[in-house]
Amino acid sequence: MIPKINRILYGTDLSKNSSYAFFYAIDMARRHEAEIVILHAIEPLPKEVEFVGVLERVESREREEMVEQVRGLLQEFCEKAEAHIGSPCVALVTKFLVPRGHPPEEILNAAEKEGCDIIVLGSHGKGFLAHTFLGSVSSSVLHRTRKPVLVIPLPSKRGVFDELGI
Repeated sequence: MIPKINRILYGTDLSKNSSYAFFYAIDMARRHEAEIVILHAIEPLPKEVEFVGVLERVESREREEMVEQVRGLLQEFCEKAEAHIGSPCVALVTKFLVPRGHPPEEILNAAEKEGCDIIVLGSHGKGFLAHTFLGSVSSSVLHRTRKPVLVIPLPSKRGVFDELGI
């Protein structure tokens, strides 16, 4: 028997590429009457940075800005998505997590802590710092979790993004 899906963890690097996987998270949440927890991990700063007081203020401000950016992107994305899939979209998202840490560890920790039943990730996304996020991250998560993981590859045709408005 397949366990009921109540909570979905969607990991993103905030790229257009990773937003494609969000359609799957939305669809799954709607079908299972589940909620979505969105996670975007901020890579830690190098240990060489010794300005601890300044660093804490920068991290706090950066995290607040990132949460607002995630909300703005989500709102924009949902408006476009609802044209294709109908509503609700934003109502399915119950929490935004923006931890500082290495993405695989943060995804695994959040999935446990938040009681998520499944993890949804895209593959081969590029983040703000032009580092690969979901690819090596999705592989690492797959090999280290006991939870189901849905890894969404990029569509083979660029036209899919245009059709979806992303």
